[in-house]
Amino acid sequence: MTLRINCWSGPRNISTALMYSFRERVDTTVVDEPFYAHYLRVSGRKHPGYQEVLNSQDQYSEQVIENVIQSKYTTPVVFFKQMCHHLVEIDLSFLNNCSNILLIREPSLVIRSHAKNVPDLKVSDIGLDVQNSLLNRIIKSGAVPIVVDSANLLMNPEAILKELCQHLGIAFDTSMLSWESGPKPEDGVWARHWYKNTHESSSFSNKESSRDPMPEKFLPVLEEATVLYDNLKKYACKGIK
Repeated sequence: MTLRINCWSGPRNISTALMYSFRERVDTTVVDEPFYAHYLRVSGRKHPGYQEVLNSQDQYSEQVIENVIQSKYTTPVVFFKQMCHHLVEIDLSFLNNCSNILLIREPSLVIRSHAKNVPDLKVSDIGLDVQNSLLNRIIKSGAVPIVVDSANLLMNPEAILKELCQHLGIAFDTSMLSWESGPKPEDGVWARHWYKNTHESSSFSNKESSRDPMPEKFLPVLEEATVLYDNLKKYACKGIK
């Protein structure tokens, strides 16, 4: 039986690094943002490389679920890097047959970074509202939420990855702690717009993020996002030594 893992992240987080981490496992296939083209088609949001993304993937969620999420794979584990704001006009019943990780990051850092590419940024663009909906869905189902705060993962990668693997029911593998720098064959066509820093990395690097003053127009977004983030943070993995 295939273990299908959705890692639901907001943008400008370390989701690509976590995908590279799982890519190092010999038992795992990784898939990069399978709903991106669907999201752009439905939302009309004009991201960098808009048409290129639309041309690179199935644009309809039903096809993505059938041909990607539920497809047969040669490995027992499949890791889907997912952006939670891509969950627009999608039948969520496929989640019932998957393990779901909620990857969160302090919203002030996300907003500063993401607004450079999305200048009219709203809370819905960073996905915390969707992550809270997913959290409630998981709790209602009786399952234990798996929440990873990127700050904790960057501070203590091995301890957090050990706990994450325990939640997923798979053995921790030390290979997950590092990877070769540079692009990966699994990267989406959008990588050149978004993955520069991750391509320069070879491990979970705890570099100090920019804390420049928040543009005033984004302060209401930050206030709303912080409430949502604080609710998710209560469930975050603490790590296993």
